[in-house]
Amino acid sequence: MKRISSGLRRKAQNISLLLLDVDGVLTDGRIIIDDRGVETKHFHVRDGQGIALLLRAGIDVGLMTSRSSSSVRHRAKELGIRLVYQNVRDKMTTYNEIKRRCRLSDEQVAYMGDDLIDLLTLREAGLALSVADGWSGLRGTVDYVTTRPGGQGAVREVAEMILRAQGKWAGLLEKFAKK
Repeated sequence: MKRISSGLRRKAQNISLLLLDVDGVLTDGRIIIDDRGVETKHFHVRDGQGIALLLRAGIDVGLMTSRSSSSVRHRAKELGIRLVYQNVRDKMTTYNEIKRRCRLSDEQVAYMGDDLIDLLTLREAGLALSVADGWSGLRGTVDYVTTRPGGQGAVREVAEMILRAQGKWAGLLEKFAKK
């Protein structure tokens, strides 16, 4: 993980919700469709562990994607993610709906995206994040670009950064070290 600036740390300290795009962020962006039309996605176990750590620390996690997939529904259920929005055509409208539902301000929401469709939401969120292999046009908009590509530990990297900024990382590590 890269060294984080004091400004980035301050923004991360306010986060109560990490909202994630799916394809290209939680996955590597590939969409695999077999000859029966069944879609599969590849999820990285460390990203799942990062999500589990955030939830354990009291930071909510949500998914917002323009596609719809049973793989996403299954993975969200497995991880305990209750905010799952699929088939989203207007991410800003859904983002604002999520904020209202959760009673959060922009400053309390981190959004992680990887492409043009995420641009407006990234501009609105209190902490804007993208993946190493995301669209280069986002780099001037986001607060942090991960060192890891989408679907390969980028979400875990962000989870650790937020947890460290909030002073929760060391306590979580202790829980895993104790027998």
